[in-house]
Amino acid sequence: MMNKPLFNVRVYGLLVNENQEVLLSDEEEYGKRFTKFPGGGLEYGEGLTEGLKREFIEECNLVIDVEAHFYTTDFFVESIFGGGQLISVYYLIKPKQDFSFKLSNFQFDFEGQDISPKQCFRFVAIKELEEKHITFPVDKHVVNLLREKYL
Repeated sequence: MMNKPLFNVRVYGLLVNENQEVLLSDEEEYGKRFTKFPGGGLEYGEGLTEGLKREFIEECNLVIDVEAHFYTTDFFVESIFGGGQLISVYYLIKPKQDFSFKLSNFQFDFEGQDISPKQCFRFVAIKELEEKHITFPVDKHVVNLLREKYL
């Protein structure tokens, strides 16, 4: 019998540009579409900021600076990715280089991506961002925190 992991630690970057827009990741995997902040699961032996920097290089070939801690999950959520209790840590980040990836103008712009997983990125104005635009519960909470900070 396999035991479920006790915890699933994930780390996310909040990249807010000069227009007060935040970078979102639209993804399709396992037949499901979702919108979230860029980032992902921490690997064993990895520190939080190290994992976040790795995730940004893997997902969008972007080298980042981690500026400040923004939020850590403070309520119970069960992880849909691998089970266990979800612990999500969010950092404010800045790019250290120009973007070399495509920025989309609309959600789920997977043109030219024929195999799963699919992913695209877009900026959304924080003043227009609402919980309903985001898929996962902790990210929805972070949307409200972003609006409190920037509006």
